[in-house]
Amino acid sequence: MADEYDITYCDFNPTVFYVSKVKMVEEGVYHDHDFTEMAYILSGKGKYLIDAKEYDVESGDLVFFNPGVKHTHIVNPKDPTLEFIAGFTDFHFKNMEPNSIELKDGGCVIHTTAELKQQMSMHCYAMLAEKESNHVGQYFMFKSHIMQMLLLVVREIIDVERPTQKSCNFESYNKSYAVKRIIKYLNENYENKISLEQIAHNMYLSPVYISKIFKEETGESPINYLIKIRLEKARGILLEENSGSIKSIANQVGYDDVYHFSKLFKKYYGMSPLYYRKRSMDSSNK
Repeated sequence: MADEYDITYCDFNPTVFYVSKVKMVEEGVYHDHDFTEMAYILSGKGKYLIDAKEYDVESGDLVFFNPGVKHTHIVNPKDPTLEFIAGFTDFHFKNMEPNSIELKDGGCVIHTTAELKQQMSMHCYAMLAEKESNHVGQYFMFKSHIMQMLLLVVREIIDVERPTQKSCNFESYNKSYAVKRIIKYLNENYENKISLEQIAHNMYLSPVYISKIFKEETGESPINYLIKIRLEKARGILLEENSGSIKSIANQVGYDDVYHFSKLFKKYYGMSPLYYRKRSMDSSNK
């Protein structure tokens, strides 16, 4: 049986004070906390002043501010950072000070690998979606995500051995499963307004990651896939008797603008929806 306290000195049960999303457009105040604060850079580029030393940060970076460490962000007006911020305490990892994350280089910034970036983004967006939902048990959902993020970080720091076969099959399965969920969501909601951000919100994944894995699995973007679903549905309706006006059909498959719908239909099928219906009716009457 594995040692349950293999990377901690005691039970791992942190207290979470807050989680939030902040766009850094105003200069901050040089300050410190009596707890640990973590910032994950969702997008943009910027700088942090930490204990009188400047650190460059960009999308995918993790920054830890341990208790008593003075820090502030430095705004980049051209491309301000959008950051996920969390504050927590009551944890103690082996070979580290209580309530602290200590990096091997003595710094405060982790430049994440592609795999770790994917995992961190998923947890951050899941917490932000949870925060908006106001579901019961919200605090414990936050805690579970923070715990997983910290464990992933500590694994990276102390180089815990990982099975050599772990990534390919597991990652491939995760991608395939996520894309199947997205396709299911598109098929069940095509008649509603859908954006990439909305898909990401419902899947608890980042928009960039969704676009990447969807293209890898299907060869096209989620939005193009949605267009094809809608147009196929519209084509089926057009073949029905008394299918109504082109505008009503456009509305039924998620388009408010009948001109935009007709333009897309012609692009994909080489003729307008009106002509497609007329040609189909003429063929059936012969």
